[in-house]
Amino acid sequence: MNELANRNFGRTVALWLAAFLASAAACADYEPPLEVGLADLVAASNDILNRPDIPVRGEQGYIEDIIRFEAAGMQWDVGMSVHEPADPANIATGADGKKIGIFLLHGGSGDFKSMHRQARILSHKLGYKVVSMSYPGRHAFHTESRDWPGKNVNDDGSVRTPIWLRGEEIGRDEYEVIFDTGQRPRYGTRRLAKAKPGTNFYYRMAAWPLALEAGGIAAMTKHFPADEYSIYVHGHSTGGPLVNMLSQRVSNVAGVLAIENSPFGYIYRQQAAWGGQLGKIGEYDVPSETILLPSRSDPFDELYIRSWRDSARYVGPELLGSEGPQALMRLPMVMEDILAGWERSQKRPQFKAEYVITHGIEASLTEAAKVTASRLDMNAQETQDLIDHYVGLTRELSGPGVKPVPPVMFQISAFSRDHSREVYEEVTIPLYEAMDPAPKHSLTQFMAGKHGYMARDDENGLPFGIGPAVFKQWDDGIKSGWFTAD
Repeated sequence: MNELANRNFGRTVALWLAAFLASAAACADYEPPLEVGLADLVAASNDILNRPDIPVRGEQGYIEDIIRFEAAGMQWDVGMSVHEPADPANIATGADGKKIGIFLLHGGSGDFKSMHRQARILSHKLGYKVVSMSYPGRHAFHTESRDWPGKNVNDDGSVRTPIWLRGEEIGRDEYEVIFDTGQRPRYGTRRLAKAKPGTNFYYRMAAWPLALEAGGIAAMTKHFPADEYSIYVHGHSTGGPLVNMLSQRVSNVAGVLAIENSPFGYIYRQQAAWGGQLGKIGEYDVPSETILLPSRSDPFDELYIRSWRDSARYVGPELLGSEGPQALMRLPMVMEDILAGWERSQKRPQFKAEYVITHGIEASLTEAAKVTASRLDMNAQETQDLIDHYVGLTRELSGPGVKPVPPVMFQISAFSRDHSREVYEEVTIPLYEAMDPAPKHSLTQFMAGKHGYMARDDENGLPFGIGPAVFKQWDDGIKSGWFTAD
């Protein structure tokens, strides 16, 4: 009886090993597709969403963590959520044998909660450990729920301002509210809080780029030890240039998961300056002159206070792609939906200071570095070194002993306003290929979805938009060794 059992066990092991080796061989040849059609997209989404839930830590499905650190001679706090299987043995591993860690940064209007739908699916369905971090100043330390109370513009004309340190407030006397009409074709009229020189607000606005860099490094170092984890970073939209920057500054970042995220700042600036067709939104050609602007020159000391206009500038092109020009015939209804959505979004920060990095505005970064250097009483050489460091946040690091840019998996939706296949093929990818060394890369277009790639799409049977199908591609790439193979 024991001999029979042993033979059966041996046969089972042999069959399992054969299946595993066959699967591994197939995975070794994995290459992300150029395009994912609607039927395959829906099938991939259903595959992920129908998987059993993996129990995770925390009553809310996550644990909050707050890190205090020093940057530019100032104390800073950054908040984040940690999503991971309750049993550490259930944390998924990649082809390199290390645990899979995902580091998420939100887009321009949000905070750590803006990425919770992504984090929940990645932890519950795929067993990844996920950290979703708020940019410096974006975490609502002052509320128990971590939602921002009220509105970002108050009845008295004052505006919502960042909280860079728990217990610290920016006073109304530290800024002036100004209005900018220089970019109306793209943004409408922009409301800005301009920091007064010499105030804490002014110095914080000058120093926050260094805090972002230090905070991201500290978060990943704490939660993803290099001997245990390979990290894959994703920053949605505005978060893209920020995770690209961080990808070379943390040793065990193994890949960039670039769904609807902007590239390094200097590349995004060149995307915006591209003189040809921007490309297609759906079946419609969009000439560059209809939406492109001269190179941005946003001063470092201006905090952009977002409005419903930021929703409208995405909804318009997305409706053009999905419905065509006839969507304008129901413009009142569209505007009602935009304004209602804006009211719901007020619990997120809805302010923004990141253009100086994301658009590679070197003059503004230089000025911010000079202000910080003056406050720290630096000499001429130290000041120049700091200027170089600030400007370097917008581009890849290079030279002897520098970690190369890790592999990048570019992914775009069908109806994105800013991320067309044409601009990637004509501008973005050639500039990545010009890097020394050039990182491994791929480009996949999903034939549904929009810039907010988690947006519900009932018409196509996609309750979380194209997101779950995107995550399946991430999982295939990570577990096949696409990111870690030479």
